[in-house]
Amino acid sequence: MISVSLKSADLLRVALRARLPFKYGIVTMVEVPHVFLRLQVETPAGLAEGLVADHLPPKWFTKDPTRDIPSEIEDLMAVIRHAVTAAAAIPATDPFHFWIELKSRQAEWGRRHQHPPLLAQFGTSLVERAMLDAIATGLRTTVTHLVREERLGIDLGAVHPELRSLRASSLLPARPASSIICRHTVGMLDPLTDADIAAGARVDDGLPQSLEASIKAYGLFHFKLKVDGNQPDAALERLRAIFAVLTRQADRRMAFTIDGNESFASAESFRAFWEKVEADPTLRDVLPRLLFVEQPMARAVALNPGLGDLSGWSKRPPIIIDESDAEPEDLRRALDLGYVGTSHKNCKGVFKGIAHASLIRHRSVGRSAPLLHSGEDLSNIGPVAVQQDLAAQAMLGIESVERNGHHYFPGLSLWPAAIQETALTAHPDLYQRSTAGWPTLRITSGRISTESVLAAPFGLGARLPLETIPGEWSRLA
Repeated sequence: MISVSLKSADLLRVALRARLPFKYGIVTMVEVPHVFLRLQVETPAGLAEGLVADHLPPKWFTKDPTRDIPSEIEDLMAVIRHAVTAAAAIPATDPFHFWIELKSRQAEWGRRHQHPPLLAQFGTSLVERAMLDAIATGLRTTVTHLVREERLGIDLGAVHPELRSLRASSLLPARPASSIICRHTVGMLDPLTDADIAAGARVDDGLPQSLEASIKAYGLFHFKLKVDGNQPDAALERLRAIFAVLTRQADRRMAFTIDGNESFASAESFRAFWEKVEADPTLRDVLPRLLFVEQPMARAVALNPGLGDLSGWSKRPPIIIDESDAEPEDLRRALDLGYVGTSHKNCKGVFKGIAHASLIRHRSVGRSAPLLHSGEDLSNIGPVAVQQDLAAQAMLGIESVERNGHHYFPGLSLWPAAIQETALTAHPDLYQRSTAGWPTLRITSGRISTESVLAAPFGLGARLPLETIPGEWSRLA
């Protein structure tokens, strides 16, 4: 069994600006901090470097309208700093139990500082992902192979007790998919047609801006539609306008999900909204193409036993949780209430995603409709986060994954030329040159290749020249 320990950690924070405003709930993202965390990890093969990167998106981990954005970002930095400090104090052990111990220490610290679990464990996920990258790099293998070969010490029963006698290698797909379907986000402010773009809002960077232009450029056929339950009539009108484009532009494979963004205060308010959707002559004809509804109810009530058993609503659509999936047991609570699955985001943890995928497959046996494990996105971008997310999604067997970072951010133009060229050379199936010359995500007939990211240790096919990024690295451990 592999034994690992953390030897040092460095963090770089940079500010990024979006090419388009992205309204994804109670906030509109126009700029966001992005962090790189680099670890030195002692592995059986010696010292190895691991890397992870992610946005620090405000108003997702907490969705607290009373907090100012700078305070929320400082909270995100604090959970990263503490996770690294805690990880450095953990004695050498196998990767899975390292994660278990770190998760426990982070949870105790988070409770003392009144940080909810979803926020606190974001720091854990960053350390976990960088450590997995280091282990696979040091051993000259891939995370997928390490999971399949049961070399990471994964004990599914420690997360979901009913899986105690089962192995992840027998529940996850025998072979990860070589490509995934790109499920395109239609944000609340996104223009639907080119005619909808105001003259002063037009972006001249060679990438598509409207929904209709994106469909044409990428061959899209899966879509994620964001709605605001606080304004149900406006949400219905927005859906009608979206489907006017989708039914005209997308092909016969068109399918969609609806993201409620926790905007419904109760199950009753969401049910009232959904009954209006079903009664609408424009919308009811497309409902057979619905894949699921994502987290319509606010997390404060979504898993409340007093919510009312969703199974009592016989004609309800398939509903999954997202933000409510904070603690490992939350998925089990959700399934008992009548939800049909959850989402995977790397920011919620890779080992947690493996355990959830295993539980979903185990409980799907004998069901007429399998439970769902969806791939969702927090605007992941290259040259690190999107590759690692795709590698994890493919390993977990998730076929349709929300991708939106390439739409709201201008490809790899955000980074120095040396990083652009390194990523393009290492991942020619994933990136292509834009008309402006910088690499952007390659989407062909609505699909994204995962071949090069799966061949890499953990999504990264080459060592990136990070020293070319303007900014100062901070030593955390």
